[in-house]
Amino acid sequence: MLNFKYQARESSTGKLVKAQVEAESEQAAAKLISGQGYIPLSIELEKAARRTFGKVKTKDKVLFSRQLSTLINAGLPLVQSLRSVTEQTQSKKLKVVANKLIADVEAGMSFSKALAQHPDVFNRVFISLVEAAETSGTLDKGLERLANQQEKDAEIISKVRGAMIYPLIVLLVMLCVVGFMIVKVLPQVKSIYDGMPGANLPFITIALLAVSNFVTKFWYLIIIALGLVVFFGSRWAKTFGGRSVIDKLKMKAWPIGPLFMKMYMARFSRTGTTLVASGVPLIQVLEITADAVDNVHIAASIERAIEKVKGGRALSDAIAKDPNFLELVPNMLKIGEQSGALESMLEKVADYYEKEVEDTIKNISTIIEPVMMVIMGVMAIIIVAAIMLPIYGLVNQTGFSG
Repeated sequence: MLNFKYQARESSTGKLVKAQVEAESEQAAAKLISGQGYIPLSIELEKAARRTFGKVKTKDKVLFSRQLSTLINAGLPLVQSLRSVTEQTQSKKLKVVANKLIADVEAGMSFSKALAQHPDVFNRVFISLVEAAETSGTLDKGLERLANQQEKDAEIISKVRGAMIYPLIVLLVMLCVVGFMIVKVLPQVKSIYDGMPGANLPFITIALLAVSNFVTKFWYLIIIALGLVVFFGSRWAKTFGGRSVIDKLKMKAWPIGPLFMKMYMARFSRTGTTLVASGVPLIQVLEITADAVDNVHIAASIERAIEKVKGGRALSDAIAKDPNFLELVPNMLKIGEQSGALESMLEKVADYYEKEVEDTIKNISTIIEPVMMVIMGVMAIIIVAAIMLPIYGLVNQTGFSG
């Protein structure tokens, strides 16, 4: 239930009334107010109810789609199915959005148009699939395809993120250990040498001590600088130029380039499979996949392909020899076009690249572990040398003096 604040007039006296009411939707609130003998003037969702921070998790949207599909397939009307799913959802934001969907559908709006009112929750793929399913009268099957599509996409993203977490954790621990050694241990070595006239520190120790002195004296400047880098870097990353650079690095940088390229091909193919299976026209399929692939360079290649397809060329020819597509994709699409089984070929391409993503992640993990060990070993040698060389020099000097 949602909280609404309203202004109304008593039908008998005309007196202005301001109060609150709990209801599932704005229309339901209006009925309750009218039932109390008032003429509603304005009804607003309370700010507290409007504040739905954060994003709706993919697993909540998957569950929403799958449950809704099951209920509609069982013969329940859409509004009743939405009410049932809304009661079961654990996401506060999705609950608020679902109540608004119920109100819009009850008011006569189509389900796809109601979904389009919430682009921060339901992306273009979701809305287009529902629209196509509504048109063909297969909303339950369309929602089931949506749930499968979202699960596959979330699975790939989760695996890619998992592959990136390990080296980041190792790097963070390594930086913490090095920082402790430089700030705490090295100054103690220097204090020993300071009491010995004529003693000379080796260059590596002097260099690290300079770093130690800077960090100790100007730590606040380092924090401010890092904060500025993060702030302006995040803003830059949201610009087209920033996205262009970052997306190009994802595609080309070793060792993540091959991984991201395979992920993009899997996403392009899986989204295409779902849309084609739902009866969405090819041009619209390409327009939606250009958004769904989430890379400005591949999106630009798809947009160029759209123009070629509009000119009468086959999709496989339109993306052939494009550097932003791996060679297997147009080759498989050509077979699908010639055999009249484009949906089947897209699904096979998606399955292939999803498997390739898993294998590439394993290969990257195999490579990263020894690389990180080498880096840690080099850092350890530098730190040990900076600490031990002065001690050996002190021992030699003491022995020579003796």
